[in-house]
Amino acid sequence: MEKMPYQEHADIAPVISTVPLVDSAAPTSTDWRSGLPTLTGSLVTLRELRESDACSLFIALTTDEVTRFISPPPTTVEGFEKFIAWTHRQRAAGQYVCFAIVPRGSDTAIGLFQIRSLETDFASAEWGFALASDFWGTGVFTDGARMAIGYAFETIGAHRLEARASLANGRGNAALRKLGATREGVLRKSFLRHGEHHDQALWTILADEWLEIRRDCISPRIH
Repeated sequence: MEKMPYQEHADIAPVISTVPLVDSAAPTSTDWRSGLPTLTGSLVTLRELRESDACSLFIALTTDEVTRFISPPPTTVEGFEKFIAWTHRQRAAGQYVCFAIVPRGSDTAIGLFQIRSLETDFASAEWGFALASDFWGTGVFTDGARMAIGYAFETIGAHRLEARASLANGRGNAALRKLGATREGVLRKSFLRHGEHHDQALWTILADEWLEIRRDCISPRIH
C-alpha cells in the first residue's frame, strides 16, 4: 500500500501494549490475533516484527529509492519502535497484520509486508510492502509476497485483496502483475506525496483466483 495506515505524528500517546514486543510461545497458525507464526520460503522467512528490528528497518526503508513511491516512513529509530508497537496493538485488535521480511540464514529485517482490513471481518483487505533496495530483483520479494498473500487468504480468511501502486512505479506494477493480480482501474490523484497528487493503479486478487495461482507456488512451512 502506498499510504501506510500508521501515521507517525498521530501516534502521540504513550506506547502501551498488552502484546509483548518479544517472541513468546509460538502461536498456532490460525491464532494470528495472539501472535504471528514464522513462514519459511526458499529465500526469506516472514515473522512478527520485534522491537529490535527498529534500527535495521530504519536503515532499509528510509532511503530515497525506497521512499519514492510510498508515504513517509518513521524518521527515527524511535519512530520505528513506536510503529512496531502499533502493529502489535492493531494485530491484537484483529485489524492488521505486519510481517518482517528476513533473508534465510539471517535474523535482520530488511522490509515488511502489511495487510489491513477494509471491512470488520477482513473479507476485503489491502496489502502493501516495502523492501530494502539492495534486495530488489533478487527474488526475495516474490518469495515473500506469495507467503503473505497466501496467509491473507488461507489463514486470515480474506475474500478480496487489494493493492495500490503509483502509475509511475513501473517496478511495483510489474511485480503485482507477475504475482497474478488483476488491474481493475486507475484511482485518479489518489495519493499525495511531497505536495503532489499521483494517480494509482488498483490491483486485486480474489480468493478463488489464488487457489489457481498457488498451484505454481511452494507452500511455506509454518513453525
